Amino acid sequence: MIAVGIRVLLVDDQPIVRTGFRTVLTASGGIDVVGEAGDGPAAVLAVASLRPEVVLMDVQMPGGDGLSATEEITAAHPEVRVLVVTTFDVDDYVRRALRGGASGFVLKDSDPEDLVRAVRTVHAGESLLAPSVTTRLVRDWVSQEPVAPTPSGPPEGLTAREHDVLVLVARGLSNAEIAAEMVVAESTVKTHVAHLLRKLERRDRVQLVVHAFEQGLVPARPS
Repeated sequence: MIAVGIRVLLVDDQPIVRTGFRTVLTASGGIDVVGEAGDGPAAVLAVASLRPEVVLMDVQMPGGDGLSATEEITAAHPEVRVLVVTTFDVDDYVRRALRGGASGFVLKDSDPEDLVRAVRTVHAGESLLAPSVTTRLVRDWVSQEPVAPTPSGPPEGLTAREHDVLVLVARGLSNAEIAAEMVVAESTVKTHVAHLLRKLERRDRVQLVVHAFEQGLVPARPS
């Protein structure tokens, strides 16, 4: 039986960039690049026909931007994970990507191993490849918009432990770091995160971070 790798779609208006990504990903083993697209609209069509599991999505493309495509793809295919390629220097792009359902961010000049790790990470259901950077950007986003007052206790429907885990996720900690902070097993943290995703009806950790900041569970600015 032939092993099937992670199905990836590459979206970038520059063929040389797509070729570079394809070379890195296919050489890693366990990742299959099933197709390429040169702009957002083409990416939407490609997802519908090729059914990738992960989409590596550029932001600025003359034929149609990647942010609108991300929104369309995640709305029509919630099982597909979108990794947005960014330099983290235009915060509005990142805010739109978060709203649009992106599962994480990749630097365009990432080292090959970081790119491969990013694909594997989001495919496994994890997000926030660069948690500290993503959390900073989310903090900047919500600090510019109305945020609910910080509640005195856990949100309705969450246990105190789940509330604590949610706050730590929003601060950018990994499962291992949360486990160390709370002095529990990492498997316990994974269970709490799974419960949070189900109870809050969020697709991944990125969306948990957005929810936490929007609800005022974490200060918009560090004290």
